[in-house]
Amino acid sequence: MLGALIERGIVPDLVLGTSVGAINGVAIAAAPSAAGVQRLTDAWCDIDRSQVFDGSVVRRLATLARTRTHLHGNASLRAMLTELLPVSRIEELAVPFGCVAASIERACEHWFTDGPIVPAVVASAAVPGLLPPVAIDGEHFIDGGVVNSIPLSRAIAMGAQEIYVLHVGRLDRPLEAPRSPWEVALVAFEIARRHRFVGELAAIPSGIDVHVLATGQADPPRFTDRSQFRYRDTADARERIDRAREASARYLDERDLGPR
Repeated sequence: MLGALIERGIVPDLVLGTSVGAINGVAIAAAPSAAGVQRLTDAWCDIDRSQVFDGSVVRRLATLARTRTHLHGNASLRAMLTELLPVSRIEELAVPFGCVAASIERACEHWFTDGPIVPAVVASAAVPGLLPPVAIDGEHFIDGGVVNSIPLSRAIAMGAQEIYVLHVGRLDRPLEAPRSPWEVALVAFEIARRHRFVGELAAIPSGIDVHVLATGQADPPRFTDRSQFRYRDTADARERIDRAREASARYLDERDLGPR
């Protein structure tokens, strides 16, 4: 999606990110160019080498037994971000950037808009159960998707007039009533994750354009598809990236979007 935008001269004035979107967002905020997109693409296609989700089943279970809260540490993610980014503080990025995390103690969303980049992004991407909460200034943070998965209202409040939503694909498939006990929790989570975005999208003020880019998935998996839990399998990352790039390029071309 980023590749399709940059190729058409659509360069962001502001980048907001949640969870994995914070990782992708900070990379493009650091280098809003074709070279920056390529570097991010290479990072995802080579994610196995970076060992972000490292370790055998035995090692992961040992981590869970030791911590009682998560399967992986976040040292590898921190190292990947440090290597990927040319600067260390949010205010040094080429494009204004913010990412959101969920504060445990205050039970609310918290936006990081200045200060050290890596702790903020790692906090935003701290998926509960997979990665540990991140302690910053005596407060603990987990994945921003818990409180604000697609921050439309934040972008509008900051003055955005044209917004491009780059999502991970779940929005492409409607929800269905659960058919088994284990699906009940997944349905509840998806409703909680989607309802804010759906409501904000319906209430967009006149004069503001919102474009939800295409993922290129012809038949998106059901929200209950267990393949989504194979998060360590990135063998088809480049294929997914190529499909999304082509689909988003078609979307942009059909609407003649780009510099006038």
